[in-house]
Amino acid sequence: MDSLSSLSIIAIPGVPDIEKGDDLAAILGDCLVASGYQPKGGDILCVAQKVFSKAEGCIYPLSGITPSDEALRYAQELGKDPRKVEIVLRESAEVIRAFRHPGQSEGTMICRHRLGFISANAAVDESNIAETDAAMTLPPDPDASVRAMRDALEARFGCQIGVVMTDTFGRPWRIAQVNVAIGLAGVPATIREQGNKDAWGRTMKVTEAAFADELAAASGLVVKKAAKTPLVLFRGLEWSPSESRGEDLLRGKQEDMFR
Repeated sequence: MDSLSSLSIIAIPGVPDIEKGDDLAAILGDCLVASGYQPKGGDILCVAQKVFSKAEGCIYPLSGITPSDEALRYAQELGKDPRKVEIVLRESAEVIRAFRHPGQSEGTMICRHRLGFISANAAVDESNIAETDAAMTLPPDPDASVRAMRDALEARFGCQIGVVMTDTFGRPWRIAQVNVAIGLAGVPATIREQGNKDAWGRTMKVTEAAFADELAAASGLVVKKAAKTPLVLFRGLEWSPSESRGEDLLRGKQEDMFR
C-alpha cells in the first residue's frame, strides 16, 4: 500500500455537545456511522481531550473553589484569578516557572502536570465549554479513557483500530501551539528507525519518529476550534498495533535540557 497516496484524514461531523455521564464511545460510534465512515481495520481515531473531560465530569465551577495561600500569592504576582490558580496547583506536580511579561494582563504558569506533561497552566482551560465562570482539567487517566473507547468501538464494529487522545500544547523554542498525543490505545507512541538505512544507505543511529504526536498534529489540520469536530479518522496508514502509553512520549528529567 502506498501510504502517501492513499491516506485520508477526515473530520467527522455531527458530534453533539457532550455532557457529564454521556457514553462517549456510543455517541462517536453513531457519528461515524451517520457520516458514512464506519470504522475499518487499521483506522486510527484522534479524539480531542475536551470531549473526554466533559463526559468524565472534569469541569469545575470557580464558585466552589477556595484558593490556598500559595494560589493567592501566584494570583497577585500574575494577575490571574486565584480560584483558577488553585485548580492549576491541584493539577500540578511542580510549578517550573511563573512569569508575566510587561504589558500582559495575565501571566503564565509552566507546570509539570500530575500525569507528567509539561504545559502552560497544567492544561487547565476555560475555552469551548458551555459553563461560564468554570475551568476544565484533563481526564484523570487519558490512557484508560481511550482504551475503554477503543475496546467498545472494536466490539461494536468487529475490527481492530487505534485511538489517540489529543490536546493543544506549546513547544520550547517555537511560537504558537500544536496538537499532541496525551493518551494512547493500540497506537505506537514512536516508531524507532535506529539500525535502518537512510536513502543513501547510511545506518540511522538516533532517528525515532513521534508517530502519535504526528497523528495528533495532523488532526489539527482538519479540526476548527469553533466547528465542534473533535473526532478525526485516519484511514490508509501503515502501522503495527502497540500498547503504548501517553507517558512514553515524555522526556525523562535526566534528559531535560530546557529547564
